[in-house]
Amino acid sequence: MESQMIRPGHLTAHQTAQQLGITLGALRQLVYRGHLTRSGGSPRQPWYAFPDVAALAARRRERQSA
Repeated sequence: MESQMIRPGHLTAHQTAQQLGITLGALRQLVYRGHLTRSGGSPRQPWYAFPDVAALAARRRERQSA
């Protein structure tokens, strides 16, 4: 139920949380702690750059397998 057209190469908060396997609350904590930055959208419907999300997911997988 997205009310805005999202730019190519970006994910919504819901899509980002799904890609990382976390809740929206956990996603907000990652942003608050500086592990991920918003790259557009609005304060209520932020977007995240796909390369940033992919890099964070890779770091999380690497840390879990170590």
